[in-house]
Amino acid sequence: MIQFKQLSFWEKVTLLENIDFLVVGSGIVGSACALELRRQHPDAKIVILERSYLPLGASTKNAGFACFGSVTELLDDLENVPEERVWNTVKLRYDGLERLLQRFSATDIHYENCGSYDLITDEEDLAIYHPKLAYLNQQIEFITGKKDCYSFEKNVNEKFGFSGFEGGYFNRLEGAIDTGKLLLATQKDLAKNGIIVLNGIEVTQIHADDHEAVIETNYGEIRSKKVAVTINGFAKKLLPGLLVEPARAQVLVTSEIKGLRAKGTFHLDKGYYYFRNVGNRVLFGGGRNLDFKAENTFDLNQTALIQQALEKLLREQIIPNAEFSIDYRWSGTMGVGTEKGPILEKIKPNIAVGVRLGGMGVAIGSLIGERLALLLHD
Repeated sequence: MIQFKQLSFWEKVTLLENIDFLVVGSGIVGSACALELRRQHPDAKIVILERSYLPLGASTKNAGFACFGSVTELLDDLENVPEERVWNTVKLRYDGLERLLQRFSATDIHYENCGSYDLITDEEDLAIYHPKLAYLNQQIEFITGKKDCYSFEKNVNEKFGFSGFEGGYFNRLEGAIDTGKLLLATQKDLAKNGIIVLNGIEVTQIHADDHEAVIETNYGEIRSKKVAVTINGFAKKLLPGLLVEPARAQVLVTSEIKGLRAKGTFHLDKGYYYFRNVGNRVLFGGGRNLDFKAENTFDLNQTALIQQALEKLLREQIIPNAEFSIDYRWSGTMGVGTEKGPILEKIKPNIAVGVRLGGMGVAIGSLIGERLALLLHD
């Protein structure tokens, strides 16, 4: 392994010396932070360090849901979290999605305003949820200015070819993106704005004094005037005192399915399961509520428990009459905590963090990144 001390004068001066802003992590938050820093500081030297050849956390491993809250998730939150905090979180998500669509065209990221369904399996639950629908719609209208966000549809089995669902709550304001296209559009923006991205460099420690930060990596030491940490669930490794924990999200994608009727985005069980079509395939993820302890991990492998549960739901309820195989499996790492809100703060005068996105990186990543840049600007 070549160390920084073995690099040439040209490499050191061009890439590693006299850095004004260094961003740890090249995902949605890190990229948005770097681009906002460029807007504020046109002549600054801005460097992003990424430990992998692609963003390693959830930014390129998510399901591509452009969502801010399903009926069952929000009602569960309202039972466990102060009301004001719930709606502040929803507003952050909705505003974040609006900002994402300002940064990129719908064509760039293949955004579809397809809406989403929150599917219900127990008929008795409908008696609990139905009376609260008007309240939820009122609160969403306060945030978005749009009426009748949620409605109920009984005939989801017939409409989509499902089995065993008692109906679904439709959210007309949610949608989906192509995560791969978002990655490509982001890379173009970074290159166009002269932001240096160095892959394969893992940050192991950060020290700081009043003048600069010293970043220890697997290749040696780098110095920067200011540092932004945006590695979400992995931040626990770098900064153990942060109140953030890793949460593995397991995903699979089927083979192409002839005559697939399940088109759109769908949630189950308070958002712990989620699926969508990608062309004529079904992408299905979730299930960490089956074993929270085991899924509190940095490991990116899959487990038989969750993969078998996902396949069982696919075969019995989601595409019960279809012939298919599983063509892709992967895991991503989210950042979660006892609170759903993100951590966005300065931990030292020249170091700030933007982490704990709670599985909502697509929704809030752009805003958190830009606000993180403002913290460093101060």
